[in-house]
Amino acid sequence: MNFGDLGKMKEMMEQARTMQEQMERKLAETVVEASSGGGVVTVRMNGKKEVLRVRIEPTAMGSSASDLELLEDLITAAVNEAGRRADAVMKSNMQGMMGGLGLPDLPGLKD
Repeated sequence: MNFGDLGKMKEMMEQARTMQEQMERKLAETVVEASSGGGVVTVRMNGKKEVLRVRIEPTAMGSSASDLELLEDLITAAVNEAGRRADAVMKSNMQGMMGGLGLPDLPGLKD
């Protein structure tokens, strides 16, 4: 390997590090929201899949065990949907960033 190749390798590593930092910032700044039960439960999540807020409509509060089970199911559904939306945003951002490098398609980044 000659010194020119080492210089190119170093430059590529710097680009990769910069892209990773940009992606981390984008993930932290990206916010998705998902609801379940017709808006009874709403979850806000960032691109890192950290739940930022859970909102539960007061009408969801019931007194029976079945009401509690339904509420638990609605929360689970909203969190899972927010996670899927965060994944979709991340995938889209990655494809955009990788496209600028002129690299061949990478497995897992295409539908």
